[in-house]
Amino acid sequence: MANRPLVHLIDGPVYVFRAYHSMPPMRAPDGTPTHAAYGFANTLIKYLAETEATHAAVAFDRSDTSFRTELEPGYKAQRGETPEDLAPQFEICARVVAALGVAVFERESYEADDLLATLAEQVVRDGAAVRIVTTDKDLAQVVREDGRVVTYDLARDTLRDADGVREKFGVDPEQIPDFLGLVGDVVDNLPGVPGVGPKGASAALRAFGQIEHIPGDALEWEDVEVRGSRRLAALISEHRERALRTRRLATVCRDVPGTSADLADLAYRGADPTVVQTLFQELGWQRIADRIPRWAQS
Repeated sequence: MANRPLVHLIDGPVYVFRAYHSMPPMRAPDGTPTHAAYGFANTLIKYLAETEATHAAVAFDRSDTSFRTELEPGYKAQRGETPEDLAPQFEICARVVAALGVAVFERESYEADDLLATLAEQVVRDGAAVRIVTTDKDLAQVVREDGRVVTYDLARDTLRDADGVREKFGVDPEQIPDFLGLVGDVVDNLPGVPGVGPKGASAALRAFGQIEHIPGDALEWEDVEVRGSRRLAALISEHRERALRTRRLATVCRDVPGTSADLADLAYRGADPTVVQTLFQELGWQRIADRIPRWAQS
């Protein structure tokens, strides 16, 4: 892997929301709230500087809905509407990313996870390695056994390869959708199988592979090292269709229509001085530009 370019694919919404909840209120001269965008910009600039990234992209959600809300109206319903002071900041964040010289990806009806998975597939085919910067457990399914796609939790400074996924969740990366189908996901309002927790789910999947292969007959669980196997067999059998529906929602799309990029498209060549000056002046940001690690050559 030493000779392969490393592409940093960054989950924009994760770090915008993190900044929104951690930064004090800020406003541009025209009154537009900017604290989430400012915190996100700082995070991105610091990351680019510390990693000396040569290739990078940031993906965002285009809206609060996607093809998943069409399949399951309750998907992410508990989150409600995007806060009024946060909604306009996503566009600002996208403008900031572009001004810094980093590729930006958004697509109607798809989430940032889908775009990141799609880009990862494409650049690996081009011979690159990928680091997906995120805290989202869904993206663990994109991690590759050969080490060419890993995830990185920026806040915890944790790099997770395939063995790391197994250590964290007890299943192989490709089984993450099945795992989430069984346990659900409170963050995304995904219903799992009532009464099935992570230990039971991972034991079942290690033994039987996929949700549809998990037997309802407790006698077939005799060699499975888990407590309450009879109860687990009955619960999964009773709620199998629900688990399969949740698995579908938890499975990332790896071929988002109209989304393509090669290594040249993702090369990080530095910020555009004119665009940065104009945008940051509009936002009322002063010293942040001094921290930009690379400037585009005219």
